[in-house]
This record gives sequence, C-alpha cells and structure tokens, in this order.
Amino acid sequence: MGLEVKIKPRDLPDMRKACRLAADTLEMISEYIRPGITTDEINTIVHEYTTKHKARPAPLNYGATRHRKGFPKSVCTSVNEVVCHGIPGPYLLKDGDIINVDVTSVFPAKKGYYGDTSATFYVGTPSAIAIHVVEVCREALEIGIAQVRPGNRTGDIGFAIQRFVESKGCSIVREYTGHGIGRVFHGPPSITHYGVPGRGAILRPGMTFTIEPMINLIGPEIEHLDDEWTVVTRDGSLSAQFEHTITVTKTGCEVLTARERTLKNSEDRQYSKVFPLSCYMPK
Repeated sequence: MGLEVKIKPRDLPDMRKACRLAADTLEMISEYIRPGITTDEINTIVHEYTTKHKARPAPLNYGATRHRKGFPKSVCTSVNEVVCHGIPGPYLLKDGDIINVDVTSVFPAKKGYYGDTSATFYVGTPSAIAIHVVEVCREALEIGIAQVRPGNRTGDIGFAIQRFVESKGCSIVREYTGHGIGRVFHGPPSITHYGVPGRGAILRPGMTFTIEPMINLIGPEIEHLDDEWTVVTRDGSLSAQFEHTITVTKTGCEVLTARERTLKNSEDRQYSKVFPLSCYMPK
C-alpha cells in the first residue's frame, strides 16, 4: 500500500459536503461571467459565498512561508494564455476571452475537508480556436475520469488524456498535475495527464484525488511571471483547464464535485464535436 490520500467510508459524507460546496460555488459564479466584470469582483463574490456557507477558500494565503507571501486571493482566475494560478485583479473581462475559475473550499472552515474543482468559461462570443482548446480540455477530463476504477493505474488516466489531446493538435502542460486530496489540499498520488498504460500507482477503493488537465492550444511550454504565482504559455497561445475531485469506489468512481445544474457560459454552450486543430487554421 502506498501513502496515497484515502477517504474512509465514515468520512465520505463530510468530504462530499466540501465538494458539494465547491461545485455549488462554481455554478454560482458561472452566472457572473460576462464582459465588463473584473476578476477581482469574481474573487469577492466567491469569497463571500464561501464564508457565508461556514467554509474558507483554500487558495487565500496558500503557500505562505517566512520568505514568501502566500497566494493573495480566494480563487484563481486564469484568462486566455494564463495556464493556472492567475491572481484576481482589475482586469476587465472582454468579449471573446476565456477564463478558468478554480475553486477550492474547505468545509468546515477549521480542520475540514477540501473540495477542488474548476471550469473554463466563454466570455461573450468565443473564437473558433477558443472553442477548440476549451472543448478538447472538457472532453479530456471526461476521458480521464472514465479510466478511474480499481485495478487501473494512474498511467492509464494520463495515457487516455494524452492520446486524445494530441490527436486534436493540442498539448498538455506537464509541470502541473492532479493530486491526492482530503484533509490535505495536495497529497499523493500525482495524477499526470500524460503517461504509459499499466504504469504508475494502482487505483484502490477510497483513493481520492483530482484530475485537472491543463491543455494548451499550441506548445506545452510554460513560464512563471514575476508575481511568483501566475503561469502562462510561453508562446502566448490559449490555455484551458477543467477539474473534478474523484474518489475510487469498489466498482468504478464517484465524481464528488459533480454539478447538479448546467454551468452557464460553459456547458450551456458546449460544442458537440471537436475537430482537429487544422480545421481552424488558415489555408
């Protein structure tokens, strides 16, 4: 047996509550995604909603040490070429932008469980290439989740995602992965979104982790900005991410952050077919 994060059956109801709150928060904020709202306004809405429900936003002050300031906001807002960990601020969302909103709720606020989920949203009318990278990423997450069952390995998840994403002309960020989650925010195993089938940690009932592919429209290379948090694509191309918290069951898996309603400005405009990227490129 490994050191992976596992949720005992008696603790699963409490884990479900944290994940339900995270999912509800994402549903709630989807209503506000529109041109003209600032990412800081999104942060304020998420923070107030989270604390109103007797939880705390896990990103706030995350990673603080004696020599480094923690993450300064309650949610990550990653716009266009920002891969992850975008810091909310004065930026006004514009028509045609895409934005990933990454929510992590800790419930109860003290010594509780972590629920982690994210989605990428369309702001106004998206371009064809924006649609492509977002819908490839959305489907990649679903393909990864389909591999979660006892006896499979983490490499099976990564391989399935990688094969699909690269077949569509996009690339996978390798520096950031899914992670074990429960009473800890980040723990083992590491869930890479690329891999070799039959390799990696064996999936066992009770293991609880996130799957959160970060998909770039063109190259996989990334850079970190001077704020020490924001990660961007090196080539300036668009990036998208979707994330769920999953627990392995005896027969398959349970998506703990599954949503009860359709996400506005994302799932309500889901495009039914993902074409190869070459279909969108100038002849």
